[in-house]
Amino acid sequence: MISFNGRNFEKEMILQSIRWYLAYSLSYRDIEEIMKERGFDVDQSSIQRWVVPYAPQLEAIFHQKKKRPVRGYLKPGAM
Repeated sequence: MISFNGRNFEKEMILQSIRWYLAYSLSYRDIEEIMKERGFDVDQSSIQRWVVPYAPQLEAIFHQKKKRPVRGYLKPGAM
């Protein structure tokens, strides 16, 4: 599991910022503005410091939990 010890912000806020950065074509500045609209005062350099170490760790966890596709298929009317 990923440790967020020593960070000044909540785990959920960090994860949401990383998710927005990875899932959408947003810059660190865009995410900073979105967070300010939601009442969080965070700097774009803080977001960058979260993305760099945590993104590869989150990707590794995702690939561990990702289900493999089922081989084969069912023929129509085979049931």
